[in-house]
Amino acid sequence: MSKIKKMLYIIIFALMILLIGTVKSNAGDLSLSNLDFEVQINSDGSMNVTETWDIYIKQTNTLYKSFKTDSSKYSKITDVSVKEITNGKENAFIKTNNWAYHVSKNRYYGTKNEDGDFEIGWGVGLDNSSGRRKYKISYKVQDVITKYNDYSELYWQFVGENFEINSNKITGTIYLPSNVQDINNIKVWGHTRDLNGTIYATDTNKIEFEVTNYRSGRYVEIRTLFPTELITTSTKVKDKEILQTAINEETKWADKANARRERNEFLKKAIPLIIIGVYVIINVLLIVVYLRKTLKYIQKNKQLKKYKPTQLLQYYRELPDEKATPGEAVKTLNIDVEAFTPMNFGKIFSATMLDLSLRGFLEIKQEKNQKGKDTIKIKILKEANEQIKADEMEIMKIVKSATQEKEILTLKELEKYIKNHPTKIENLLKNTYNNVNKQLIDEEIIDKEEQKEYKKYKNSQIGYIVSIIFLLCFTLIAFIIPIIIFIVNAVLCGKICEKINVLTQKGIDKQEEWKGLKKYMEDFSMLDRREVPELVIWERYLVYATAFGIADKVIKQLKIVYPNLDEMTNGLATFTYMNLMINTDFSSSFTKAINTSMASAYSSGSGSGGGFSGGGGFGRWPVVAEAGR
Repeated sequence: MSKIKKMLYIIIFALMILLIGTVKSNAGDLSLSNLDFEVQINSDGSMNVTETWDIYIKQTNTLYKSFKTDSSKYSKITDVSVKEITNGKENAFIKTNNWAYHVSKNRYYGTKNEDGDFEIGWGVGLDNSSGRRKYKISYKVQDVITKYNDYSELYWQFVGENFEINSNKITGTIYLPSNVQDINNIKVWGHTRDLNGTIYATDTNKIEFEVTNYRSGRYVEIRTLFPTELITTSTKVKDKEILQTAINEETKWADKANARRERNEFLKKAIPLIIIGVYVIINVLLIVVYLRKTLKYIQKNKQLKKYKPTQLLQYYRELPDEKATPGEAVKTLNIDVEAFTPMNFGKIFSATMLDLSLRGFLEIKQEKNQKGKDTIKIKILKEANEQIKADEMEIMKIVKSATQEKEILTLKELEKYIKNHPTKIENLLKNTYNNVNKQLIDEEIIDKEEQKEYKKYKNSQIGYIVSIIFLLCFTLIAFIIPIIIFIVNAVLCGKICEKINVLTQKGIDKQEEWKGLKKYMEDFSMLDRREVPELVIWERYLVYATAFGIADKVIKQLKIVYPNLDEMTNGLATFTYMNLMINTDFSSSFTKAINTSMASAYSSGSGSGGGFSGGGGFGRWPVVAEAGR
């Protein structure tokens, strides 16, 4: 692969990830519509805080609010209470004294947690349900105000970086201990990483702030200076002035914030242009690279010439190949089949067992059991040898393993074995197909190199289809020209696959013969009786009729053509299954049983895929919301 091609794939992959990321939901188990703070600063240097949480909760038992222990910020937190507001009415929760990971509904605690931090926790009782709730959490923070010579200062992080809940809006109102003479003597600053908040002194004793579109992991911090005389007593007194220091710090941070705002504004304008430029570049690269492929595909289509049968046959009454296994016949007839699946392998498995019975390796018969019910029994008459091809050998091994050293194996026991050994059955399907394919290559029915070429173009066609679906879903018309080119290329790759000669000329002729034989077996009762072969040949025909899934239809026609069929089959070899198939529903019941058991084996847990199980049931842990410093 060229460097340009590799780079193009990397760009497309990155674009896919980017596009998927833009449409990904940001949903969670907890989300706040609004988080409101009402703060009263007291003259003794403490503050009373009431938080109102308007929150949507899903599958959560307990909510938390944690405060990092920091003696430089505050001394302790007291007077905790929690209430739920329902239809405007406040319902107080009951206090418990001990910390707990899970709190019962309508109960709360306010104490130190296992990390030594102060924590408020309350039970919401929505372990297995969801709903929107409103809570009011109140507490008092002691010694939070620092008194300087010129101003008193509140410097508090109302929402910390560890807060894990998104909120559409965060609002707050801070009341001073008393009014100031001049509102300009109240200095306010707000800090948050996304610069998406506002703060103002709105009255001589009131400060208001608001943060919109808050995302978890971002702090919300408020700093305010107000006349020092409003604090009459305080344990935090510093014999120096704070105003100029604060202004210098905040000016420095404000300059950085403004520079970020300018940069964000520039990016806001530039990013659409950048995206358009990237789209244009990718469009041009896709058009150039894949239009060149279109021209190559067109040329390839012109060069290919599909083999045609030497002779077109409506019917063919001979066996195309006396030594062909059922698997080989099915693969030759359906060359597009690229793997045996539980849905199509049951017929091949049944046909192979009938073939092995006809050739004296197995005996299959139906008998009455002790309860008078029909039971199909299978017996190995002789061990597998070089007369058996590799694909049939795989099936013989499974039958041998299923007998578990017993002389007689019932169909029920075979079904049970297949269901209980999914890995072996998975390997059976894979190995049988690979052996059939190899045998047909060795017999010059399939061209190995042409088969590789077919797979290459088939994979390309699938790749184009996936790309078309992705681009239509996530980019709409942004890549309309590449989408059109991909559609054309997918069609061209499909036409190339149709023209590639996976079958050799010999293989094409054999396929035509198998088609003719299948058609003959389906219609022979309507033909001239002189064209019907001797009855004995139908034993062999029925093997392939079973593989092709038309055995029941053939047997019905045999009964029409040979009214005294029962008497005619009595003289056949002792290991024959023809009488069994004619007088019972052996063919359909046997094949159905094998199909069902194989499908069951595939869905039972081989590790290669299938339905979901109940799983281990890992529980959901409550989300912790921490704030304060």
